[in-house]
Amino acid sequence: MGTNRLEAFSDAVIAIVITIMVLEFRVPESADPEALRPLVPTFLMYALSFVYLAIYWNNHHHMLHVTDRIDGKVLWANMHLLFWLTLVPFVTRWMVENEFAPMPVAVYGSVLLMAAIAWTILQAAIVALEGPGSKLARAVGRDAKGKVSAGLYAVAIPLAFVYRWISVGLYVVVALLWLVPDRRIESSLE
Repeated sequence: MGTNRLEAFSDAVIAIVITIMVLEFRVPESADPEALRPLVPTFLMYALSFVYLAIYWNNHHHMLHVTDRIDGKVLWANMHLLFWLTLVPFVTRWMVENEFAPMPVAVYGSVLLMAAIAWTILQAAIVALEGPGSKLARAVGRDAKGKVSAGLYAVAIPLAFVYRWISVGLYVVVALLWLVPDRRIESSLE
């Protein structure tokens, strides 16, 4: 089967997740600009989480454009990825509302790690279906960038219990690594 319905469904889910995140903002009770000050951490974490969701959306879009067909395994692998992405608004809010306490910071990283693992599983399912000579297989190669990202999450999670701001910084670093859509896939489209 083709990829159109999978891409459309995934786009819709990610759009809903982003919408849910923005609805988490509480409107200040005052029109005074000072009333916005307590919202700064919420806004910054919303921005980081938004960037993560945008990264997944962009790369998902690119990955499906080099994919010719999908099967049931790919569909379930995609659902696995979407499951972890739907948890992003919850862990974002939990972290902010608890003033970046170690446990919520670690759980935020755990959700990011599980999304990265789910992405790897989805990628592997597509490569298994289309073969080692497929456009996707050639584009991702050994996926060093994906492995480095997962490694940084794995370091950041326990580090949250020692120094949470380094963990948050590592989450930002991974987002920066992926901010530009995956050039490996873009170059395989040319």
